[in-house]
Amino acid sequence: MFDFDATLPLMAVQFLILTVILNALLYKPLGQALDNRDEYIRTNLQQAKERLQQATELAQQYEQELASTRRQAQALIEEARAEAQKIATAEIAEAQQAVQAELLKIQAEIDQQKQATLQALEGQVASLSEQLLAKLLA
Repeated sequence: MFDFDATLPLMAVQFLILTVILNALLYKPLGQALDNRDEYIRTNLQQAKERLQQATELAQQYEQELASTRRQAQALIEEARAEAQKIATAEIAEAQQAVQAELLKIQAEIDQQKQATLQALEGQVASLSEQLLAKLLA
């Protein structure tokens, strides 16, 4: 079956030489390329995690700023609403005072006209009474 002659050591030497050549030309560069790729992937993964963390922090910061801005805007709206209510109340009170003053003025004019009319009527009544009395006595 097997002959153990000079070809066996020669085959063993050829196998070792082939192993050394394949290791130098194929396995080491391939292993180095795989290691480089693995390092590249780890680096990119780490950078991606850092960027995700930064993005999350920025998102939280923006949300806090947005909430703060919304609170400030709401406070400004409430302040403006209160100011408008105060102005409206003041204008209503001023208008009511103006209307009240106008009513008092009109009421005084009516009272004055009423007194003048009553005096004129009293004069006419006195004159008519005298005429009536004169006609009755005549």
